[in-house]
Formats: sequence, C-alpha cells, structure tokens
Amino acid sequence: MSLEITGKVIQILEEKSGESKNGTWRKQEFVLETPGQYPKPVCLVVWGDKIDEFGVKDGETLTAHIDIESREYNGKWYTDVKAWRVERKAGGEGSGPPAAGDEPWPEPSSDDSDDELPF
Repeated sequence: MSLEITGKVIQILEEKSGESKNGTWRKQEFVLETPGQYPKPVCLVVWGDKIDEFGVKDGETLTAHIDIESREYNGKWYTDVKAWRVERKAGGEGSGPPAAGDEPWPEPSSDDSDDELPF
C-alpha cells in the first residue's frame, strides 16, 4: 500500500536530536496544509539524513510519500506520519496546469452567507 499526501508547507518545526541505544538520532517535523474546500493541516516527520536530502522549504507545494505508524508508551498511543520520499511539482510552484487530482487553494470569500460547515 502506498500512501501520499499533497499540500503546501505552512510550518517547519525545529530539528530535534538525541542519543538512544542505537546511536544518535535526528528528526524534523513540518506541517502540510491540504488543498480543497476544507484544508487540513497534517504534521509529518522526517528522520536522519532525509532531513538534508529533502530540504523542505516553507511555502512550497509538495507530495510526500508516507507511512503511518502508532506506538504505545505507558498506556498511551502516539502516531507518527513519516515521510520517506518527497516530490516537488515539475517547474516549481504555480507553473503550468495542476497535476491530476490537485485542487487549487480556495480564494477567501467576501460573502459569508454561504459559509456553512459540512456537519
């Protein structure tokens, strides 16, 4: 199963590092905002050398290939969305027609009368 998420990078969090029984580790999280009528922020994590390899930049649009993994610690469950590959749109952001399945970000509306929630 291959999972992907496409969105615009809206925040890059500070890199964290430490020591474990397996040696030194590094991780960095970034937040993608999905396109569509109801954009959703999703926090992804990148581990080790992939941080430098991906070179994620604030404001860029990308597609991340992800794995979702949960683990239990002291009776609580924690879930990570781990990016293992990142693809950028060919030609950079905003050039050419959108790829299949891409939806542009909605423009702000000045008419609030149609602003109803779907639930």
